[in-house]
Amino acid sequence: MSTAPTDRYPLDGYFVVDLSTGIAGAYCTKVLADGGAEVVKIETPEGDPLRRWSASGAAIGDREDGALFSYLACSKRSVVADPAKPGDLDVVRGLVAAADAVVWSPGSRLTASPALSPSALADLAPHVTVCAITPFGLDGPWADRPVTEATLQAMAGGPMTRGDRERPPVVQGGRLGDWAAGTSAAVGLLASRWRSLRTGVGEVVDVSAYEALLSTVTMYPVTFNSMAGRPMRVNRMMNLPAIHATKDGFVGFMVVTGQQWLDFCALVNQPDWLDDASLGLMNVRNSRRAELVGAIDGWLARHTTDEVLELADALRVPVAEVATPTTTPRFEQFTTRDWYVRNPRDGFLQPDVPYTFHGNASRRAAQAPPRLGEHTSAYLARAGVPRSPAPATPTGDPGEAPFAGLRVADFTANWSGPVIGHILAMFGADVIHVESPARPDAMRFNTLVSMKEDQWWEWSPLFQGPNTGKRSLALDMASERGRDLARRLVAECDVIVENFSARVFESWGLDYDEIRKIRPDIIMVRAPAFGLTGPWRDRAGYAQTVEMAAGMAWMTGWPDAPPEIPNGPMDPVAGNHGALALLLALEHRRRTGEGMLVEAPMIGGALNIAAEPVIEHSAYGALLTRSGNRSPWAAPQGAYRTADPLPITGESDRWVVISVETDDQWAALCTVLGAPDWRSDPALATRDGRRAAHDRIDAGLAAWCARRSSDEVVDAFVAAGVPAAKMLQQHEPGDIEHLRDRGFWETVDHPVTGAHVFSGYPARLANGPRVLNRRHAPLLGEHNREILTDLLGLAADEVDALDRDGVIGTRPGGAGSAW
Repeated sequence: MSTAPTDRYPLDGYFVVDLSTGIAGAYCTKVLADGGAEVVKIETPEGDPLRRWSASGAAIGDREDGALFSYLACSKRSVVADPAKPGDLDVVRGLVAAADAVVWSPGSRLTASPALSPSALADLAPHVTVCAITPFGLDGPWADRPVTEATLQAMAGGPMTRGDRERPPVVQGGRLGDWAAGTSAAVGLLASRWRSLRTGVGEVVDVSAYEALLSTVTMYPVTFNSMAGRPMRVNRMMNLPAIHATKDGFVGFMVVTGQQWLDFCALVNQPDWLDDASLGLMNVRNSRRAELVGAIDGWLARHTTDEVLELADALRVPVAEVATPTTTPRFEQFTTRDWYVRNPRDGFLQPDVPYTFHGNASRRAAQAPPRLGEHTSAYLARAGVPRSPAPATPTGDPGEAPFAGLRVADFTANWSGPVIGHILAMFGADVIHVESPARPDAMRFNTLVSMKEDQWWEWSPLFQGPNTGKRSLALDMASERGRDLARRLVAECDVIVENFSARVFESWGLDYDEIRKIRPDIIMVRAPAFGLTGPWRDRAGYAQTVEMAAGMAWMTGWPDAPPEIPNGPMDPVAGNHGALALLLALEHRRRTGEGMLVEAPMIGGALNIAAEPVIEHSAYGALLTRSGNRSPWAAPQGAYRTADPLPITGESDRWVVISVETDDQWAALCTVLGAPDWRSDPALATRDGRRAAHDRIDAGLAAWCARRSSDEVVDAFVAAGVPAAKMLQQHEPGDIEHLRDRGFWETVDHPVTGAHVFSGYPARLANGPRVLNRRHAPLLGEHNREILTDLLGLAADEVDALDRDGVIGTRPGGAGSAW
């Protein structure tokens, strides 16, 4: 991820005022600063609380900043403004008036001022894009609901997708909601900027952390439930195989296909399993969990991690070493690619940006993070000074979709790659999804109906979810005629996106050097799992193996058990980071007319999202690890079983999460419980004291919750201002009134499967589009004739010949082997 020898950054001259606190806004503005934007963080005299934060409790001196803050604040400027001082609010308003964008979040004395609300800022400076990041969005019934990371995860359904049913469901370690919200906010801001450059008009971008989590932790379960008439899962299920101990660490597997299961059986030397076809089904394997896990653990315990990795790679079994905060930066792929760098001021290790620009464009090398108020005097004179150049004179319709007129050739499959094109399609781009008539996008095979039924390949919620709004060209890339048509398509597109292993596009003669001969200004985004070069170049990757390799799994689960796979969030996280890299590349092309190759591997986003444990270890020598449902941010925090059963199965597995971050919330919890002795106990008056007594508090909360329904528990605590939530099953958010009121769920009519529910995007742009899923996911090859005749200029008889010869098609099978 080296910096090219040029000072041309994609976001040069983009002036951003940061009025946020916490991780989400800080990560959003870090992405912008890395791209060359001028980011001015305005803080009160006490500073962003993140300056004092250490997840391990490391002592931070009065003149120091916490390491996580220092990572997120690289290349920014700091200005101090006190809303209690006459004139300081006017300074802030003056800087906003001079800005291109504002990033805002609640929770500080500055943003509590009505004069600095998102609507007030939009009125003050109509040319400015105001990006507001909140837990539930700016409107809706839950806009002011008390919340923490744990309760957001509970309401998003992720914990009910994993874990041992003998224990409570477990949240993912870290603050995934904050990182996901920050990523979505940056995407929303840059989408809005693309439009405002044409129109000169700003808008409010409304980002919901809850919606960001819903888009991240589960794979279209509401769409699945809508199409199937039943949930994807009625209760928790553990992967098998999953993560297991070796002689010297942990390794994890992601066995998806039948062939991968057979290869895994050979790996662990279990020939009898090869003859039992029923074990190809996950539910059958889980019914024999004790037997199978015992044999797997026994074999792995006799081998080192390196031995297992070598054998698994030889057999093409998807595998990863479970990274720890100490081992992650030392992995051979990461050191070869220089994916960790030193903080320019404090010297600890931190992830580099999650993409690489190959060409003349560059990203800003990280500059030292600012001390509190370091740049106040320099910016006082700038407040209220008109921008140079002045805001553009409106030349377009503010309601036109941001990416209207942009055409994308989408050679992606599965989940992470299609997310990149899906974001562009939602915001107006013409995205052409190219797949093979012989071997279509693998997600089509996750069908709800028998493969004996006609058009069975159109019945996959997991394909439809990330592909609404696209067109389909089904093209046999194994044939020279197919590849020639692909080249002709590229000539008509602004962007090409692909996420196969590094060798595939090269084997077709379609690497970037060849592509740019066809269209010199094209932007090509390549998004393999582990990058285009390095020792892991050809290693297959799933979200789950990437989560293990990046250290996310290490932070999830129970201290006395193997780590747990988060189970999927890295696909949409990677897709969003790929979209961010693409939007920066488009900015570069807009300025220079130059295309480029953008490398956006899945692992890049993962290393950034999972930065905190590595940073804490490098800065303070502290080893963060999994702690079940407990948290460094909240005490008490846990999952507690309630009296009501799960719907559908009737199992006694309904849980609530209660999470107390502040002393005021603790006092309110004691009132709800009728526990004056807890409230008056000085040992419990602080978070550290409550953490020391966590077992005792957990026992009391468990007993209280066990006598009540989940609704009774949640309603009582939320009414008192205590963050609490049901641990929802994956499909249950589809029934939440708040999400319906905000328009997050949209109904799309499909010509084969009918009308069903799809999710929107977590960043809602005030100027639209109002509806993001404007067209159904395409039928296989649905637009073959339209694209080949209208776009590529073929005659009708030429298209007929291609169809007869199997170069194009609308049904799986019949053509040569594609990708």
